[in-house]
Amino acid sequence: MEDRLHELRAAVADEADHAVALRRAIHRQPELGNAEFRTTAAVVAHLEEAGLQPVARPTSVGLRVEVGSGAPVVAFRADLDALPILEESGVGFASEVPGVMHACGHDAHTAIAAGLARTMARLQLPGRVRFLFQPAEETVPGGAVELVREGAVTDVSSILAFHVDPSIPPGTVGIRADAITGASDRIRIELVGPGGHTSRPHQTVDLVHAAARVIADLPQLVQRSTDPRNPVALVFGRVAGGTAENVIPTSIDVAGTVRMFDLELWRGMPPLVERLVAEIVAPLGATARVEYERGAPPVVNDRSVTSIVERAAIEILGPEGVLSTEQSLGAEDFAWYLEEVPGALIRLGAAPADRSVDLHAADFDVDERVIPAGMMVGAAALLALLDAG
Repeated sequence: MEDRLHELRAAVADEADHAVALRRAIHRQPELGNAEFRTTAAVVAHLEEAGLQPVARPTSVGLRVEVGSGAPVVAFRADLDALPILEESGVGFASEVPGVMHACGHDAHTAIAAGLARTMARLQLPGRVRFLFQPAEETVPGGAVELVREGAVTDVSSILAFHVDPSIPPGTVGIRADAITGASDRIRIELVGPGGHTSRPHQTVDLVHAAARVIADLPQLVQRSTDPRNPVALVFGRVAGGTAENVIPTSIDVAGTVRMFDLELWRGMPPLVERLVAEIVAPLGATARVEYERGAPPVVNDRSVTSIVERAAIEILGPEGVLSTEQSLGAEDFAWYLEEVPGALIRLGAAPADRSVDLHAADFDVDERVIPAGMMVGAAALLALLDAG
């Protein structure tokens, strides 16, 4: 074991600078979901440079590459897409694409995965590792859906993914078994009525009042209709309707998100929301049309996989480098892979030394020490998962 770790550390040391350079190149030329053509080409070139044989998807966005041979097969997922945000990080390799930036760390995830593939290709592996470079993580329901349909996790015994965490320092990881991120679904409710004059609301349907009741009552009714040990965050972010202050409108749209950690609750949420909306508006005379759009399910980390990864991380970082992480109601389409095979999403410490940042913010950046740290932890974890079969 000690010899293998020494070999692994040497390989990561050789590859880390190349991975950092790849991260910066991707950061300069970010691309939105399902348009990651340059990003895909850059990763393909990076892997081919090391003698690997990556296979791009027929759409030319996203790719996969395998290292090792035989069984078992474990997988590692990285995401390629950026966000529609104007960068204000001030880094020397800032986005050269106006209004698009890597504000969620996917450039670091991609660099870590590419570095991992090149690193592990230098080792003797007790099986195969399949690296998935996935487009469109930031879309709904997420690019993972297409990769699963294409057989990306066929024959895979377990799967691993990282997400940078700007709240913890580089050289640490955040680990949690069971639910670590929440589902995020979208709802749009169109309320319809005959309209009328605000001086005679008793002769029509006061649609603004009906919308107010939906906005105020629906979140509470959803929570009261479910197990209180499983929280649901139903929050409205858009209300549109009306043209004049003395006219009761004929339609109003309200839209928002529904987030939760419990997988079974997520599966039963659409009919519950539809029923409660109908019950709210029926006494008021309004008609409601509910559009419920599924996002990704909650990410539920497999306990066995999480335990294996935790032990590997302790071996690399020491006990002080492995932290218990909190749940987040932010969504991650990695959940779609976990519907098929056991796996774990692990948070990587990436907090910049000079300031506090958050995901999806215009000033977002990572401490690049996260890249070699992620490569070391990732390689050790993947080797441990292969050993476990």
